[in-house]
Amino acid sequence: MPHLKIEYSAGLAERVDMSAVCHALHAAMVECGLFPVAGIRVRAFRADHAVVADGLPENDFAALTLSVGAGRDTATLRAGGDAIFAAAQTALAGPLATEHFALSLEIRVIDPELSWKQTPIHARLSGQAKGK
Repeated sequence: MPHLKIEYSAGLAERVDMSAVCHALHAAMVECGLFPVAGIRVRAFRADHAVVADGLPENDFAALTLSVGAGRDTATLRAGGDAIFAAAQTALAGPLATEHFALSLEIRVIDPELSWKQTPIHARLSGQAKGK
């Protein structure tokens, strides 16, 4: 369960290819080696209605939230966060070069007693799926 959610302002979609951003962040999550590939999800949601900072129409944002299962120590999560944030900075270098963009990343650890899952993808990727 490493799920990365990207909430972004509508104007950002005019400045960058959000599909490419998603793929770059997915690659960073795979490459850092901290998360099971079967659990990785990267999703982006455009905020059609948002007011950013001083309200100028050219202001944009991307707020990243990484939700992970419990069990990793802070140093490990920090290393993963550093890798993901660096990839985001690269993918969003154009907007970051302006005075009208805000980028953030937050990591949330999910309490396993308050999380329900049914994911046959895990079985398939670990070779345990029927017929393999």
